[in-house]
Amino acid sequence: MGLVYDLNLWKESHQLVLDVYKIVANFPKEEMFALSNQMKRCVVSIPANIVEGYKKQTKAHQIHFYNISDTSLEELKYYFLLSKDLNYITSQQYKILINKSEEVGKMISGYIKHIQNK
Repeated sequence: MGLVYDLNLWKESHQLVLDVYKIVANFPKEEMFALSNQMKRCVVSIPANIVEGYKKQTKAHQIHFYNISDTSLEELKYYFLLSKDLNYITSQQYKILINKSEEVGKMISGYIKHIQNK
């Protein structure tokens, strides 16, 4: 088995982290310790829990961490909507971020199914 960093799932979730960090850099300064901080904490949780789950010994523990990644992803989608509604991101940026998030979500679900069927 290869390294977790070789998984497309991890690569895509890591790219989402980079995208969010670029986006929130343009948020208003008053959001530095509020919404932007919440978004960064949330998005970092996604690949971090993938890494942690990858190293767990049992299927149940692995799936637990992949589920945490998935719930962090859902939380992040709300923050994207809120950011759009507050006019911190454009509708186009929102669509791009949601599409990337949906793709990561499909990959997480697929990986969970893969683990269950091992």
